[in-house]
Amino acid sequence: MTVEQSIRDALSQLTTAEKKAARALLAEYPVAGLAPVAEFARSAGTSAPTVLRFVGRIGYASYPAFQQALRRELQESLLSPLEKGRPEPAEPPAAPSAISETFERIRDNLARTAEELPLAEIDEACALLGDTRYRCTILGGRFTDSIAAYMASHLRIVRPGVRRFEGQVSTWWDQILDLRVGDVAVIFDVRRYQDDILAVARSLAERKVRIILITDQWLSPVARHARIVLPCRIDIGMTWDSNAALLALAEVVINRVTLESWGTAKERIESLELAHAATGGGNAAD
Repeated sequence: MTVEQSIRDALSQLTTAEKKAARALLAEYPVAGLAPVAEFARSAGTSAPTVLRFVGRIGYASYPAFQQALRRELQESLLSPLEKGRPEPAEPPAAPSAISETFERIRDNLARTAEELPLAEIDEACALLGDTRYRCTILGGRFTDSIAAYMASHLRIVRPGVRRFEGQVSTWWDQILDLRVGDVAVIFDVRRYQDDILAVARSLAERKVRIILITDQWLSPVARHARIVLPCRIDIGMTWDSNAALLALAEVVINRVTLESWGTAKERIESLELAHAATGGGNAAD
């Protein structure tokens, strides 16, 4: 469990003063917690003893142990595929064994993601995405843009006002211009986090667009600008991370929004089916 997850799990049991420390850290995660205890306390508007109590309440025996956990998370979040690769054993495992191992690790990621995801935040995310008074924009990164496209393709059928950030990065700023206060943006960002996505998130937050971040267990820096953070497990101990849990979460959200918006969704799906039948274009929702 990451420090951030420990904080969210303990948040309801913290005192008012301890919550100040928690929120200060979540707002500038993990940088705030890497400062000396007095500096952290000052930035949180509380005292050093309160910060130390807060650290103990979330499961760390000391402030150095707490900082060590944050540094370890930061190092893990910046690993490149080359650094994650491991030397080949003298006798490589048989192909079926290697394939089974990969599937097993992916299954473990899916199970842990399902167990750890904050259900209240999924509920809120689906409610925001189902509210047709506001437009929805979806943005993915180098390896997650295909998941963003998949989610956008489905949500466009279910409700109006859905689009995906497309084209070159320089055109993303043009696409931000049409977003209004209260609109919703779904952002996918996993390690090694993209500076251009962070810059877009910062701009969206300034425009008071509500951000739903789908990220990994170490949390993208976009989290400091997000209204909702949905962390997924991606590490499988191999050269490449697995985005299976992110895709699974996208499908959970798609299905939930479809069910909760069924009156509108049904009409839109029927209209598309009729249009495709008339033009010989096949099934609209496949």
